[in-house]
Amino acid sequence: MPIGLIIGIGRAFRRKRTSSLDILSSKRAPRDYYKGKNCKSTGFHTRKGGYVVMQEKLPNYVVPDLTDFKLKSYVSQCPAESAESAK
Repeated sequence: MPIGLIIGIGRAFRRKRTSSLDILSSKRAPRDYYKGKNCKSTGFHTRKGGYVVMQEKLPNYVVPDLTDFKLKSYVSQCPAESAESAK
């Protein structure tokens, strides 16, 4: 049995994990691949280079009326200290 065949079989068993092959980055992809930041688009591009923002694609935050709410809006990073000073 030639030594090259044994070395080739050994290299076949030492392959990378399949999970690392699933990760596709811009360095391992074709030249025009753009991964992005996992953001949703808020509109679309026009033929003349403009961008149209669609209101139904913008986030809509519903904030309740807090006029008679007893708690303050500030949240301390040290809750144990602020609880002792409030007493």
